[in-house]
Amino acid sequence: MRRFSYQAINSDGRPVSGAVRAASDRAAARQLEQRGLLVVEVAEDGAGGARGARSRTLRQADVALALQEVATMLLSGVSVADAVASQSASAAHPRMRGAFAIMARDLQRGQPFSATLAASGLPMPGYVVQLARAGELTGELGRALADAAAQMDYEQRLRTEMRNAMVYPAILVIAGTLAVAIMFVFVVPKFASLLDRSDDLPLLAWAVLATGTWLRAHFLATTLVVAASVAGGVLLWRREAFRAAAVERAARLPLLGPWLIEADTARWAKMLSALLSNRVPLLQGLELAQAGLLIPGRRARLADVARAVRGGSALADALEDHEALTATGYNLVRVGERSGKLASMLESLARLYEESGRTRMKRVLILIEPIAILLIGSVIGTIILGVILAITSANDLAI
Repeated sequence: MRRFSYQAINSDGRPVSGAVRAASDRAAARQLEQRGLLVVEVAEDGAGGARGARSRTLRQADVALALQEVATMLLSGVSVADAVASQSASAAHPRMRGAFAIMARDLQRGQPFSATLAASGLPMPGYVVQLARAGELTGELGRALADAAAQMDYEQRLRTEMRNAMVYPAILVIAGTLAVAIMFVFVVPKFASLLDRSDDLPLLAWAVLATGTWLRAHFLATTLVVAASVAGGVLLWRREAFRAAAVERAARLPLLGPWLIEADTARWAKMLSALLSNRVPLLQGLELAQAGLLIPGRRARLADVARAVRGGSALADALEDHEALTATGYNLVRVGERSGKLASMLESLARLYEESGRTRMKRVLILIEPIAILLIGSVIGTIILGVILAITSANDLAI
């Protein structure tokens, strides 16, 4: 008899886990089913891969992949119940398998897919459930889920582009900072004996030598302070309010701000286009789209736009009154409203802002590199100049 760990759903819909002894994994599953449990996963103890999968955090990218798989099955003619049951058995993440197992049970009880998806607890934006509900009403659930997965993938791609764009500048700044620290801690203190003649040293030479000597004497304390500052910064960044405030301030910067604004506007236009394409009402689509923005100021401005539209204004006029887009954006939205093709116009607008944002991103990166090199070089040059001044001053006194 072998020992198997399991994850299952009890009759109350709660996840349970434990271990059983059986001859095989199928025998263990039958034994659990006889107890009235809905089996999610059975794995023999010692299977490190299963434990590794359980320990991995469930991300929105995993949910987007699962939704895309469900959409593909629905578009191929598979029923909703069979598609969800398939995911409950083969989804990549144990938590996802558990969520789809509960959804499969609720579907058998007659609940609509959108309701089971809303109650699943999976990490996903609010517009996913709304798109699923719209797809059920129009009979095109597969297309609606495909659009939801595509929108989630689009947002993830934007976030990844922004993060990757800052990797090289960050490495450059960190490397420069370490070079300056090494100069101060290990090179400058070798000339500390020149401080005995501090009255005769130039101010710059004295400042450089004194700083290096102090850092060398308090190396451990300084390291602890820096480490605590970094850890504090990481903890602060994990707080949503702090991230929102940081993004809002970054959006006001001369070069970085326009890039962030255009990327955020592209996200809004893309999301609203997907919602309208699936026949979500305009007012509801505006509320869902503006809730997905990253910059708080933009979110508040587009919330005002939604209120103006609710009050009877045309979307293009409301956007122009609140200066939410560019002149090209107003024209595209106005043409879309008049022609009845607002969704396709918003899709085109999203592409324009996305390309413009990429162009601005490249400009920012082109400027960040020489600026960082110039600043780091200036600091290192100042240190070297201070040491040279100290040496030459000492030689002059010796003569």
